[in-house]
Order: sequence, then C-alpha cells, then structure tokens
Amino acid sequence: MARVNSAVAILGIFVADLAFWASRMPGIGETIAGSGFKMGPGGKGSNQAVAAARAGAKVTFISSIGKDEFGESAMATWRQDGIVARVTRRGDAPTGAAFIYVNDKTGDNAIIVVSGAAATIMPADVDAAADAIRAASVFVTQLEQPVAAARRGLEIAKSAGTLTIFNPAPAEPFDDGLYPLCDFVTPNETEAAFLTGLEVKSVDDARRAGDVFLAKGVGAALITLGETGALLHGKGISTLIPAFKAGPVVETTGAGDAFNGGFAAALARGASPQEAARFGCATAGLSVTKAGTAPSMPKLIDIEALLRRG
Repeated sequence: MARVNSAVAILGIFVADLAFWASRMPGIGETIAGSGFKMGPGGKGSNQAVAAARAGAKVTFISSIGKDEFGESAMATWRQDGIVARVTRRGDAPTGAAFIYVNDKTGDNAIIVVSGAAATIMPADVDAAADAIRAASVFVTQLEQPVAAARRGLEIAKSAGTLTIFNPAPAEPFDDGLYPLCDFVTPNETEAAFLTGLEVKSVDDARRAGDVFLAKGVGAALITLGETGALLHGKGISTLIPAFKAGPVVETTGAGDAFNGGFAAALARGASPQEAARFGCATAGLSVTKAGTAPSMPKLIDIEALLRRG
C-alpha cells in the first residue's frame, strides 16, 4: 500500500506565460488588435505544483530554469505557495516561455511553449532529486521536459512504492515501456486520441481508449473530457466523474493542470482514486472561473466548499 503523508513530488517545467486576449487568432502576415495582455507564471509541471500546494499537499518541484528575470519569477512563485524547489539554475539557457492566445468571448486557448533551460533536464538531474521522489506519496510528471527524464522519475517512484501519475501532455510519441510505470495516466481527449489512434468524442470513445491504455500496462486511465468531466477507467471500474460548474467560464487555460494537481493532492492524503478524481474535477471547475494559469489555482477551503455543495 502506498504511503500517505500528503507529500507530492512533481517533475516538470516552469515557463513565463505571455497571454494575449483577442476575438480570434490572426492569420499569417496579419496583425489584429487584442483586448488584453497579462504575464504570469506557467508551465504544466509548475502549474500542477501550485495547484497541489494550494490543495493542501506538501510539494517538491523538480526542474531547471535560467539565471534571468523569468527564473526569479519562478522562484518567487514557488516561495509564495510553500513549494520546495529542487531546480538547477543555468546561465547558458533561458527560462522557458509560452505564448497563449485566449479567445476573449469563449475562453478557449491555443499555446506555443518553448521549454528553455527545462529542455536540458536529464535523467541525472532527476537522480539528484531521487530522495524527494522516494519520500513522496505521489509523483507526477508530463512531457514538456525530455521523455528520458520523465521515464527516470517514474522508474524511481515505482521502485519506491510512490504512486505515479503520468500526464502525457503535450502528446508526442514515446516508448510503450513508460506505461507499466504509470499507476495513472491522465490525458485529455485530444491526447488520448493521439496516443491510442482512436477518436475520443464521447464517454464510450474514452472507455475504448482507456482499454488501450490498460492493455499497454497502466494501472488506470483517467481521461479528462472538458465540461463532461473525467472518466476513471481501470480494472473493475469505469465511472464518469461529472464536471463541477463553479461559475461563468473566464479561461480554460490550466484547467488540466488544476485537475492533475488536485488529483495528486487528494491521493497523497489517502483518498480513493474515485474521490481524488472528484476532488480534481472540483479544482478544475474553480480554476476556469479566473484568468491565468497558476494564479487561477484555487485554495483548499474553496475546493472543499464546492465539494460540499455538490
């Protein structure tokens, strides 16, 4: 049985989010007027770390950043939420950055990410933080840093009995040998479709995709389905966890990260996968009611209040 100590270790990247609001994306060679701009902390791994910390977990974040202003912003972000940073500072590579287009009417988004220093994370860097991974209840990683680093983190966690969550985002090809290292794989519909080769446009489609993940060796697939919720699909269980409507949708950027961070935090406290998935859905439901990525992550008290309201 996995240890329960509220500790979560997350391997991923930090980027400075440069968000632009407009009615549509410009075409090639076209300039349009936007309606807003904001710079803030982002990166899937860092967002998930903030979400988990605000949801009550004791979080260690493993990454690499540059010795620049964006890097200082990263350190300040983690300090603010009590996150222990196990990061290397590089003078020969910049801290990552992301361009985010946000539709100012629907909140939908499109993103370009440059990982910067985090693109250099190697298995040896993960080994240097192995103690934090082994001591945690839950380990989380994604695909914004090199796949080899993600695999090493999963290997360390799996061998230590730490629960593993693999968020295969952004989706890209990788060796199927990663799947048996995953207690949970958490793609969205687009990522699940890419990785399984199946169309994922309904709950039944998600179940079929989930079967593919199970056949590849994962413990359970947790496929997020936007406003429909999330499908928890494992051995002996296949249940849809409904999404939470916490208010008008302002921006969907970071909702998946909120879900993963909330899910990890709840698992680390000893919640069942189904309870933790519901907690993750509530976390995501609150996050979309505010602008930004890390700044939109809700506090534990607000998540618990939403769960009580049902």
